[in-house]
Amino acid sequence: MNESILIVDDLATNRIILKVKLNAACYQTLQASTGAEALRLAREKQPKLILLDMVLPDVPGIEICRRVRADPATRHIPIVMITAASDRVSRLAALEAGADEYLTKPLNDVVLLARIRSILRARQNETEMQLRLETWGEFDLSEGETPFTRPGRVSLIAADTATAGRWRDALAPHVSARMDILSPSEALSPALDGLAPDLYLIAETLGSFGSGQRLIADLRARPASRHAAIAFVLQRADPDAAAMALDFGATDLLSDPFDPQETALRIAMHVSRKQRADKLRRAVSDGLRLAVTDALTGLYNRRYALSYLDRLANRARLNGTRFAVMVLDLDRFKTVNDTLGHAAGDRVLETLAQRLRENLRPSDLIARIGGEEFLVVLPDVTIDSASRTAERLCRAVGAAPVVLGDAHEPVEVTISVGLAMGPALSVHDDGEIGRETLARADAALLAAKTDGRNQVTIGSAA
Repeated sequence: MNESILIVDDLATNRIILKVKLNAACYQTLQASTGAEALRLAREKQPKLILLDMVLPDVPGIEICRRVRADPATRHIPIVMITAASDRVSRLAALEAGADEYLTKPLNDVVLLARIRSILRARQNETEMQLRLETWGEFDLSEGETPFTRPGRVSLIAADTATAGRWRDALAPHVSARMDILSPSEALSPALDGLAPDLYLIAETLGSFGSGQRLIADLRARPASRHAAIAFVLQRADPDAAAMALDFGATDLLSDPFDPQETALRIAMHVSRKQRADKLRRAVSDGLRLAVTDALTGLYNRRYALSYLDRLANRARLNGTRFAVMVLDLDRFKTVNDTLGHAAGDRVLETLAQRLRENLRPSDLIARIGGEEFLVVLPDVTIDSASRTAERLCRAVGAAPVVLGDAHEPVEVTISVGLAMGPALSVHDDGEIGRETLARADAALLAAKTDGRNQVTIGSAA
């Protein structure tokens, strides 16, 4: 797989202009001038996004979109249709064919890049969840997923109920989801935590509450609404306001008044994706938790961690990306157990797990793989960022003693860390990539212990 954006346009000038803009924003690019070439590159290179022109010399862009969506190998790749045609029929056709977005030329650079960031952010989250679900699928422990899908729920939030009511009346003939009108304060009410909608339609201005961007930021900060789709409704064309809304967490942009049929297609797409993501999260968080977690610390166990490492390593080999593996060990933990008892030892392990968890990204994996031994896997990192993370973990663990209760004095704890980067260029067997990196991290841990403990040692490159 390739971490590039695929630009598909029959005009070389257009491709070059887009390439320059994307390169300036630190995106790598691939280019195709025909539909056939685009389909081939999509399958072979697995780009993370396709920017697809509507008019191509061999196959229409709409048909390319349909074929990408019909192919199991490419259906997950987001597609942004780019064209000079701004008519309603073209927009509807693109969305019905499976496009994630439809942008008209000339492109506004600020909005284009904000759209790309928003789409890639959503795709990355789904990819990580899918990777974890596939890892658990190897254990064959699920009870199967219920075929029932609940009706979608949409909340309409405007400066006044009259505007929200106008939206609902326009959308009602085209939208099957339940639509409720909420005030900004009602949307943020804890009473709705268990009833958060799949999608919010939020006006740009919300009267006394302030801006719609502020509400988006508030909703994204709350666990109950963090994963909902959000469509931001602009009163006028304002690229800066649009980009700000997308960067705050909006999923889509609309203009008031909006086309009811086009908006209904967008709503259906976002509700479907939200519900699919919810299913992934439920499977990850509930379905197999007991089978793959350590009962004492609540971290992943060795069984899950090694399977995940193998998958991540193989994906990194295909992507051409790097990952880091750390093996961490509590220094002199046997002394704690022998002198203070196993209950105190358990408390130390629980505290260590919490401190590690608080200092890692959500996408990082942490597992307990032995008595006092832990594994951390960092996807998509450089050696510098991985080293900084390892040093931060050492400092966080040793920053304060572990409180053991009234029976014992607090105990000082430190860790030793062995760090290795993968994949190694010398390893060609896909089944050995992750384990080879783990072995180098384990050897580095031994060196850290030998050299005095409470330190990070980086393993040699293979």
